[in-house]
Formats: sequence, C-alpha cells, structure tokens
Amino acid sequence: MPGLDPGIHVFVSVASAWMAGHRRAEATPFFERLRPAMTEQAALSITSTLALDIAGASFAADLSGALFWEAQRLLVVSDLHLEKGSSFATRGVLLPPYDTIATLGRLAAVISRHDPRTVIALGDSFHDRTAHERLSAEDRDAVAVLQSGRDWIWISGNHDPMLPRDLGGTIADEVAIGPITFRHEPTGACGEIAGHLHPKARVSARGRSMERRCFASDGLRAVMPAFGAYAGGLSIRDAAFAKIFPENGFVAHLLGDRRVHAIAASRCY
Repeated sequence: MPGLDPGIHVFVSVASAWMAGHRRAEATPFFERLRPAMTEQAALSITSTLALDIAGASFAADLSGALFWEAQRLLVVSDLHLEKGSSFATRGVLLPPYDTIATLGRLAAVISRHDPRTVIALGDSFHDRTAHERLSAEDRDAVAVLQSGRDWIWISGNHDPMLPRDLGGTIADEVAIGPITFRHEPTGACGEIAGHLHPKARVSARGRSMERRCFASDGLRAVMPAFGAYAGGLSIRDAAFAKIFPENGFVAHLLGDRRVHAIAASRCY
C-alpha cells in the first residue's frame, strides 16, 4: 500500500496507525462474484454525479452515496455497517445474510468508476465491535482487493471505536486535507464532512411521495448518507440537523433512481 500523501494529516487519539500486510490483490472467487454487480452499478452511474462544493473544495456526489474529490483523487464512503445482518442474528432477529457482500459489491463498483488514490471510510464501517471477526475469508479477500494500490483510511465511529488491526489500511480519529476535515460525528464546524446521522429526505413529486437517502450540505459542511445495505436513515427534519445547520438553509442531495437531485431542505418533510 502506498505511503499517505504528505498533505493528508491523520489524527489518532492513541498509537493505532497500522498498514496492510503484503497480501496479493488477485481476483478471488468471491471477487469474481462481485463483477456483475460492479459492471451494472458502474454503467448506471456514468452520468450520476452532482457537483457539490464544500468550503471551497469541489466534490462529486455520486449516486451510490459516495463522495469523490477529484483534485485529491480521494473517495469517501460513510457508515458501511458491515455484518449488521449477523449482528441482528445474534439477537434472534433473522435477516438475509447478504448485507456485507451487497455493500462490498457497491463499493467495488464506485471504486472501479473513480479509481481513487485514497479511500476514507468515515466511521461505523463495522456494525459492532466484533463484526470484523464475523467476516468470511472471502469478505476479507474482497477488502484486500479493494485496498490494492491505494491508501485506505478507516476512521473510528461510535459502533466501531476499536477498529481491527488485520484488515489493512490506517486507523484514524479524523483526517484533515487542506480546508476539509473528515470525521465520523458531525460538530457543525466549517469544512467538516461527517457521517453518523444517516440523512434521508422525503419529497412529493408528480403526485407521489418519495423517501431517499441524501447528502445534507449548506456549502460549508456536509453530512454523508449511510452507504451500508442495511443502514437505516434519519429525517433531515430531525432536530439533530438543526444543530449542524442552524440557518436551515441547507440542501438535500437525494439519491434518485438515475441521478442525484438537489432539493432545498425546506421543501422536504
């Protein structure tokens, strides 16, 4: 894995930085199973980004829910919540056990599309503290393939404060690049890109109601949608968003069927 760019400042509260071992990035049988989903999703998103400026930096909001900073060749995803299905199963709530493969498949597609130099997973990548232990060998191989040839940064979240040391990458509490700071829980600071809240918005269009995951941004800061297949959502009308966007002048960038729709938060409910 390449060394981190000197302009990327990684902050950790303890000595928890680590790098991947020398695993070969071969296409495993599992990764071959991801290819159809990668191809379909990549084709779907050829024209499915929307320009999003945050504190003077230009990003592309991808239909997948990822954010791409072309000037830095940096891709950001938030709240993967890997192994949420198996976490529920341990409590007797049975869900189809395919959320991890679905999430990794979508992540593979967006990485294939943008070919980033650096990937930041913005916290809550794992649904609970032991989720990484439940990853199959195939899942681990898929993660290794996605990391190959690029820097990978895991930011700690409230679900995964103690990130695993055997999945490659660097562990951080937050990352600062120029005017932008990436962290899991939003504080409302200028230049902040965060996750945690899983924003979603409901709008009425052509006589019907539509509720979708969304980016929330006022041009100075942004909250990213959850990327995980089983991740839920919190309405942008919730009081939690008023603390981050006190002027209520922010925009919801909804993930539609074919494109990202920018709609004023005041029009959502």
